[in-house]
Parts: sequence; C-alpha cells; structure tokens
Amino acid sequence: MDNAQIADCFSLLAKLMDIHGENSFKAKSYTNTAFTVDKLAVQISTLPTESLFAIKGIGESGGKKIIELLETGELAALNQLIEKTPDGILEMLNIKGIGPKKIAAIWKEMEIESVGELLYACKENRLKLYKGFGEKTQQNVIETIEYYLKSKGSFLFSQVEALIFPVKSFFEKVFYPHKFQVVGAYARQLESMDAIEIVVDNSLATIEEILTGVSDFELIEKNSDDLLYNTIGSLKIRVYGCDKSPFMKQVFVKSSSLEFEEFFTKNFPAINYTKCENEEAVFEQAGIRFIPAFKREKESIIEFAQHNELPPLLQLSDIKGIIHCHSDWSDGNNTIEQMATAAIAKGLEYIVISDHSKSAFYAKGLNEERIQQQHLYIDELNKKLAPFKIFKSIESDILNDGSLDYSNAILSTFDLVIASIHSNLKMPLERSMMRLLNAIENPYTTILGHMTGRLLLSRKGYPVDHRKIIDACAANNVVVELNAHPSRLDIDWRHIDYALEKNVLLSIDPDAHSIEGFDDVRYGILVAQKTMLSKHQNLSSFGVKELETYLDKKKVSN
Repeated sequence: MDNAQIADCFSLLAKLMDIHGENSFKAKSYTNTAFTVDKLAVQISTLPTESLFAIKGIGESGGKKIIELLETGELAALNQLIEKTPDGILEMLNIKGIGPKKIAAIWKEMEIESVGELLYACKENRLKLYKGFGEKTQQNVIETIEYYLKSKGSFLFSQVEALIFPVKSFFEKVFYPHKFQVVGAYARQLESMDAIEIVVDNSLATIEEILTGVSDFELIEKNSDDLLYNTIGSLKIRVYGCDKSPFMKQVFVKSSSLEFEEFFTKNFPAINYTKCENEEAVFEQAGIRFIPAFKREKESIIEFAQHNELPPLLQLSDIKGIIHCHSDWSDGNNTIEQMATAAIAKGLEYIVISDHSKSAFYAKGLNEERIQQQHLYIDELNKKLAPFKIFKSIESDILNDGSLDYSNAILSTFDLVIASIHSNLKMPLERSMMRLLNAIENPYTTILGHMTGRLLLSRKGYPVDHRKIIDACAANNVVVELNAHPSRLDIDWRHIDYALEKNVLLSIDPDAHSIEGFDDVRYGILVAQKTMLSKHQNLSSFGVKELETYLDKKKVSN
C-alpha cells in the first residue's frame, strides 16, 4: 500500500467521523495524518515501524493505524463507519462544495440519502432553507451534481431531448445522402436511457470507417449488429447498420418492445420492408391503423389498432390548468400572483396552489394560521384576475399511520387536497400500503400524489402494490397523480391502463416549484401517450367550470 492509498484511507476516516458526529479532535488529527503521509518524500512502507511515531503530524494513534493498514490492508475503524453509512452518503463526498458537516445536515436533518435526491431537493429550493446553505451554495451544488451524474452515463429523457438536435445535425452532415433515424428508448419516449440509438442505411463496416477519427467519438463496443460510441459528457450513441435487414425493418424492430415486435411479426409475417418508405407503410401493408413507436409496448395495442379503437393522442393543448404547484409561501420560487399571471399568459384557465403542509418543516410548510392568511390572499387575487381562478389546495403529508397532518376542519377549507408521502421512505410493503390506503380512505383526499416516491436514476421509491392502490382509489373516488416532473413520472405509465380499466381519473401535474416548472407537464404527456389515456380521463384537462363541478360533487359525497 503506497502513501496515496494510506492518505486516502485517513482522509475518508476523518470525513466519516465528522459525518457521524464522532470525536472532532480525533477526526482533525486523522486529517493531519492524511496530509502528512501524502507529502512524505519516501514511501512510508519502507520505514521502520517504530520511526512512524516520531514523524510530526502522525502521532501515536495515526502510527498504530498506519501499521494496521500496512499489515492487513484495511482499517477496522474505517470499515465500521462505512458499514453504517448509506452508499448515497458516501457518494456525496464526490460532490465539491459540500463537506462532511454539510453532508451530515443533509442526511440527518433533511433525510436525504442519495446524490439524486439532493439534486431534486436543490431544485425545490430546500437546501437554502437550512443554516449554512445559501442561494450560491445551492446553485453550485446543482451544477456540480449535474456534471457528476452525466459522467455516470445514464440520462433522463429530458436530458437526452436537449442533446438530440445536435446529434441529428451531426448525422445529417456525416452520413448524407444516406438515411438515418433515431430509434430505441428515445423514440419510445421512455423515462430514461443509457444511449441514443440510431439506425443508418449503410453497412456497419462503412459506418465504422466514417466515424473513425471523428473528434469526440470513441468506439467502446463492437457487436455483430451495432457499434457503441462514447461522446462528449459520457453520452453514448449506439449505431445500427443494415447489413442483414432492410433499413425500415431495422427502424421498426429497434423502435418496438420485444413483446410488441414478436406479436406483430407472428400475425403479419408477409410484410415486405424493402417496399416501405416509412413506418406508416409498414402498418398499411398490415392493414391496420398506424401505431407510433411510443405506443409499441404491449401486444394488446395491436388489437385496438385493428378495431380502430385507439383514442386521440393526448396533447399539450389539452391541458387547461396547472394542478400541483408550489409558491414562495413554502418552497417555491415565485409568488402566487406571478404564477397565476404566467399561467394566464399561457392561455390556461386556472392553477391549483398546493404548497407543502406543516409536517414539511424543511419546506416552510404552512401551519393553520398561515393557511387562513393564504386563503384570504387567494380570494383577493381571484377577484383581481377573474375569470382566471386560483384553487386553494395543499400537498398534505401522509404521516406514519396514514393520517393527513391537519384536522378534518382544516382539510375541509381547501378546494382539493393532494396527499403525498415525503418522510420515512424506507419501509416494507406492508407499511407503505397501510399508509397509502389509510390516506386514500380519508374523505378529504382528492388526489394521491407521486404514488411511489421514486426519483428516476436516484431513488427506487418505496414498494407499492399498484393494483391494490388503484382499486382503493376507484372505491374512494380518488384521482391518481401522474407527477410530470422528469425525475419522477410517477405513477409509472405501465400501470395507467389498469387505472383506466377501473375508471380511475389521472391528473398530469408538473409539481412545479417555479414558473418554468409549468413546462414539465409536457413530460407527463409524453409518457401518458404510451397508454390509452385520453383528455376526458385526465383531471388537468378539465376546464375551470368542469373542475369546479367535479370538486363540488366530491365535497357533497363527503
């Protein structure tokens, strides 16, 4: 073990001791030991062990641990701390701008245990609400984490979307006049992906020859059917050639799920792909309605297409109001009036202000007195901005026993209530189901917010029996949110069709913490397009009068 490795062990030991609140004097001494060992002119392993204790900056405790490292290759004290530290907390040590003391606050006070959760919290303005964290620190952390996550090689749909235009422009320039088409996860509008996939109407050998030597294109994997390249920012591009299949067959196959493609090929074996100029022609030969790539997931969609029963695609223009947004009364960036004015400028009919409830102390959650003040303020704005309407709502925390964190008397003052879990996310299925089912059965719950609490690429979320939750929502007339934030997209689109079977309404909501966050509705629409959801089954597609009627009926039933 060389000096650098020994120094790294002491440095990590000192940082973990600070994170866990252990003896600060010892932690500082181990930091000094790390610095001393790293700057030594000779390898410490070559020195007599008894001489270690005489080196200034090491001392007796440091010397004993160096001997332990040299003899065993590890430190028992360090191993013990690593074992009781979540992996995500260890990963935070890679983020510049937040030291051990701040990481301890993030973990112990904010209950955040991963880099992805921390990024989400920063974008909700939660970090700057804590002592020792300001606006500048929060912005620096956002920039550092985004760069760090990109280096890991997995991307959200929204991140890839921002890169797709320059990638297409590059391929148009390099492969002209040969055709190419983006396929795979991006064409299917999946939530996240590891690579952009592209089919080029050329042989794989020619493609490799053309891309050899191209700046910022590094070939990292070569298969019989494709080439995988690494590009700027660790974005990967997988390129398929057309050595074995016609261009349009490759496009069709690579833009469909395996289940869909196998069922389609079995039922329509006579498709002549060489005569197909585009994907529409494939379905014309099959004699069925065109199914876009983002709907080619389940084989059952083919039967709907055969019977011409595909509903019109949900569009951004179908959204009539913004449900679930936060103002500066809790952890939002903008005032309620600013958010309303921005919504009016977009041609929307209403917004639903759903600030955090009192249990969300980390987000300046509203106590009962502030709720009354906010409602009076909204009344004034509604007079000023009519016929535009601001609905009074709250994102009420679901507590450990499944109750909401206000009395029924307070809950009854809202136009609608969004019930969400925000704390104690590490729980078994039995506990998560108990909490969710109890909240759904509360007569004042209008919408179940982000059902699993997941953060894509960052946090799996707590376990949920989706069918039982959907059944309970059907029985209690509770709407299921499709949280449109690109890091959530929760409820997972794979369970939406079952909700529709049970006549459960969905609500595509941006969970916006700023005016700019309104635009996230679009990502909810993109994943909803993968399902049979129509505008008639989406609450945020209701006009203001229609929503008022729906909420009035809900209150009468209570």
